Amino acid sequence: MRYLGLDLGTKTLGLALSDPLGMIASSYKILKHDEDYDRLILLLKEEVQKNHVQAFVLGLPKNMNNSIGERGELALMFQKKLTEAFSLPVYMQDERLTTKQAEDLLIANHTSRKKRKKVIDSLAATIILQSYLDRRER
Repeated sequence: MRYLGLDLGTKTLGLALSDPLGMIASSYKILKHDEDYDRLILLLKEEVQKNHVQAFVLGLPKNMNNSIGERGELALMFQKKLTEAFSLPVYMQDERLTTKQAEDLLIANHTSRKKRKKVIDSLAATIILQSYLDRRER
């Protein structure tokens, strides 16, 4: 089963793809949306068809006390839009600290600040997706 991992940011959506067996996540691309979620759904339709996606894994930002804040509410709203637009499952994955993990990985690999800005969202989506895939395997 091929999964599409999603990291919803304020202006961009980081994407990660699993391999066809649904075991390994890889960074894919970043879509700019500037809060135009209807346009974003159209862009995702193209990606779903092109990559034969069978399910979504959407990052759910939670506060450290496990409550859902403003960003989490936005992710839940986007989950609803995905469910309405696609006849595919949408799995939610706790994404606490994934952007921090992604940034730490990029810094450890001596990635320049300019380059980090370009890839951090898709790397965060990869961490979200791989976390889901690993959890599912257990």
